[in-house]
Amino acid sequence: MQIEKDIVRIGFNPLTDCASLVMASVLGLDRKHGIRIVLSKETSWAGVRDKLLTGELDAAHALYGLVYATHLGVGSARRDMAILMNLNRNGQAITLSRRLVDEGVRDGAGVAALSHERELRWAQTFPTGTHAMWLYYWLAAHGVHPLREARVITVPPSQMATNLAAGHMDGFCAGEPWNHRAVMDGVGVTIATSQQIWPDHPEKVLSTTADFVRRHPNTARALIAAVLEASRWIDASTANRMAMAEIISAVQYVNTGKDVIWQRILGHYDDGMGRSWEDAHSMRFHQEGAANFPYLSDGMWFMTQQRRWGLLKASPDYLGVALKVHQTALYKEAAEITETPIPASTLRSSVLMDGTTWDGRDPERYAASFDIRM
Repeated sequence: MQIEKDIVRIGFNPLTDCASLVMASVLGLDRKHGIRIVLSKETSWAGVRDKLLTGELDAAHALYGLVYATHLGVGSARRDMAILMNLNRNGQAITLSRRLVDEGVRDGAGVAALSHERELRWAQTFPTGTHAMWLYYWLAAHGVHPLREARVITVPPSQMATNLAAGHMDGFCAGEPWNHRAVMDGVGVTIATSQQIWPDHPEKVLSTTADFVRRHPNTARALIAAVLEASRWIDASTANRMAMAEIISAVQYVNTGKDVIWQRILGHYDDGMGRSWEDAHSMRFHQEGAANFPYLSDGMWFMTQQRRWGLLKASPDYLGVALKVHQTALYKEAAEITETPIPASTLRSSVLMDGTTWDGRDPERYAASFDIRM
């Protein structure tokens, strides 16, 4: 198959879950499949979106909700978008300021009690993105309306710990390693992990525009194959994960100490309040392909939450939109090339922290089922 575009410029934000893109390049897996990945470190998710839309980037490490919002015209000009694959599961967190812990707040109930007394300021990384949805879901599950009883601002992920230390917010939701950075710096505590909200939840995706896929299907397939192999390599052993942590800690990637990265990718958690544990649902990059398959139900969940919080003013065609955005046919071809297992269904079932079950089968009913919503 003729590769239409052999140099592929990919944007990423400095987060642990950019690792499979970095390793695809470092290990030469891109060249194995006939392309060359050129990585572009970005400073915000809005910047990633804008560069995708202008064509400055060919593809990107992106937030699920960002892709769907762009496809539906929420917060930006509408553009048909494409999700090539999931990049990882789990591994995000909600961090609370150490100042509030000193006031006696140590859990969700404590946050709720304080939120009913005074407005707390929280930060997320993009208004329609995963971190906003995890934060809103967690607050609402504890009885706090995130849009009426809290002030929520947007801060780039790499700036979270420093802004928390400066007292600009009371807490934040972001990806690693910035939650662990706040714990290690003594300025914050991990009050909840995203996998406590939804075990084995979808997280970042490899995204591009639908136009790029139409014009460069062989390039897109090769890119998926390279990143699948990199994802498998990361998950293959502790030694590989440690090597990955050292590589991505470099200034051109995440730019932080490898000790800030490696502990949580191995499942070693310390919440900063005296509790340590081994997390069975820490960040995963492959899981025999289960972490990478672009389940339609994963994408639809983010639309249900955007509908729940009024970001979507009307009910979308949940399944129809997901079928357009998720490039499952290309993914399956790349999975065959790399001998990656493919699940039997494009839908999966999960139970979230409040006991609700999400299986993608009745998204409108699900979106309207929550007591706390817009």
